[in-house]
Amino acid sequence: MRNEGDIIRTRDFAGTPVGAVGLGCMGMSWAYTESERDDDASVALIREALDLGVTFLDTAQPYGDGHNEALVGRALAGRRDEAVVATKTGLVVESMATRNIVRNGRPEHVKASAEDSLRRLGTEAIDLYYLHRVDPQVPLADTWGAMAELVAEGKVRRLGLSEVGVAQAAEAHAIHPVAAVQSELSLWTRDAMGAPGGMAGTMPGDATGTAEGPGDVVGWCAANGAAFVPFSPLGRGFLTGTVTAADFEDTDFRGGNPRFQEDALKANLRIVDVVKAVAARHGATPAQVAIAWTLAQGEHVIPIPGTKKQRYLRDNAGAAALELTEADLAELDGVPAPVGGRY
Repeated sequence: MRNEGDIIRTRDFAGTPVGAVGLGCMGMSWAYTESERDDDASVALIREALDLGVTFLDTAQPYGDGHNEALVGRALAGRRDEAVVATKTGLVVESMATRNIVRNGRPEHVKASAEDSLRRLGTEAIDLYYLHRVDPQVPLADTWGAMAELVAEGKVRRLGLSEVGVAQAAEAHAIHPVAAVQSELSLWTRDAMGAPGGMAGTMPGDATGTAEGPGDVVGWCAANGAAFVPFSPLGRGFLTGTVTAADFEDTDFRGGNPRFQEDALKANLRIVDVVKAVAARHGATPAQVAIAWTLAQGEHVIPIPGTKKQRYLRDNAGAAALELTEADLAELDGVPAPVGGRY
């Protein structure tokens, strides 16, 4: 496993240096192997992340219906200035029992949910506030305008969008600068680069879930001074090579994902074989290769792999030190298309 030094390399986010590899905190609260949830361990892990230089932290209101934001807030007590914290608005958990989530982009909701996030995070300002999903029932200009008012009030520092296409990003950017766009990006999910193939997991109505696709969002971000933030750079754990069978807990959403069904999963292991071959040449892990591939897509790219285990945190952080060659990138770019489509 590659690990050069105790502090990982940095990248620029809106004039602030952050760890080149961030940390997605969702899995600490829900969606992945929930029987392993341990709040005390997660708090300790977030604090260790800061020690390592993993300072770009990602959470959202729906992740455990507020639980994850409160967890991040607890972890940052006394260390708030060391982190750039991103959270989100625009999605509401209607039922924890059924995991039913609905969109709400109404200005009054945006402002009320910001107050809730500030309280749970225990902070005076949110560093990066994303619109989690565009609400088709509310003009984007109305939602984005309300978010811009939060910036003017000093409650939010920067605004971002999640799972949008180029047209939506451009529309918002004309009203108030888009500091970041977050979308799924990995070796087996490249829609945000304008490549066809479908997402490993989308919601109905996503720009990335349309027949046209989102366009080259990664390129749009580079051209407009915005960060591109890939979530699930490890293919929801698949690209680590540790998921070899379709055996998930009932609460693990991957159990219903087409790419993780038994036949598709076995076929998709061809992708992991390529990743493992590249990793072996560098003395790295498959996870580090998968993350390094996203980093190689541009200096404005800041991936946020999620984990709740210390060994994986250090492994993921080590990807920032891995320099893939042109030959490596060509080999990885040529991996087989994944079997299994959208939800």
